[in-house]
Amino acid sequence: MENKREKELAAFSRLLDVMDTLREKCPWDHKQTMESLRPQTIEETYELTEAIQNGDLHEVSKELGDLLLHIVFYAKIGKEKGEFDIADVCNRICDKLIYRHPHVYGEVAVKGAEEVIKNWEQLKTKEKDGNKSVLSGVPNSLPSMIKAYRIQDKARAVGFDWEKREDVWDKVYEELGELKEQLSKDDKVASEKELGDFIFSVVNAARLYDLNPDSALESTCAKFRRRFDYLEQKTIKQGRSLKEMSLEEMDKIWEEAKSLENNQ
Repeated sequence: MENKREKELAAFSRLLDVMDTLREKCPWDHKQTMESLRPQTIEETYELTEAIQNGDLHEVSKELGDLLLHIVFYAKIGKEKGEFDIADVCNRICDKLIYRHPHVYGEVAVKGAEEVIKNWEQLKTKEKDGNKSVLSGVPNSLPSMIKAYRIQDKARAVGFDWEKREDVWDKVYEELGELKEQLSKDDKVASEKELGDFIFSVVNAARLYDLNPDSALESTCAKFRRRFDYLEQKTIKQGRSLKEMSLEEMDKIWEEAKSLENNQ
């Protein structure tokens, strides 16, 4: 175990050395700022997410390295500004983890993961430099689907939730009815508002049933793309274009694509 930890520390130290050298000698690395790196960090995060969804562990390892580079890069810039360095980054997260896990590092007893989450949120609001409100820890820049899930999850952690998960379906149907009502009136502004309420309620239902709505939608998008690509390629092989085909003809090939997937 000791030799393995030494190997890990040596590898991390090597990355820090490489970062120091690049920042000093590479014109591109030298001119980067936190703001210029930010869009690339977002891109790297999505690439890591895609590798995880694809179950490609080799690619996950690669993308983790890319993301770790960005963390080291930000810490290097912070050090140059005299604000913080990588040691501060590591120590702050360690201190936070120890503080928010009193059931591991203290005497607090918990019955399961639900109590861990509840304690986490309560401790978070007590921290001197922590979030001032329950929902302030949810970044506005998150994609809307993930943001909705996180907001609901945060509210749940302090007890604001349905007593029985089955009760959520009444809300889902209620929101669907309000959406259909506004659509029938051809009121686009009100319809969009009700659409948001309906989607929010569906995300809530997914959360209560321990389903990840973002992963579910991503899976459906991938499925639709596979089937549509099959439809497009089959049409090209027939020497035709999709614009020339009837919906009935396209549906026939679409069902063929579904059948092939189901038999695999």
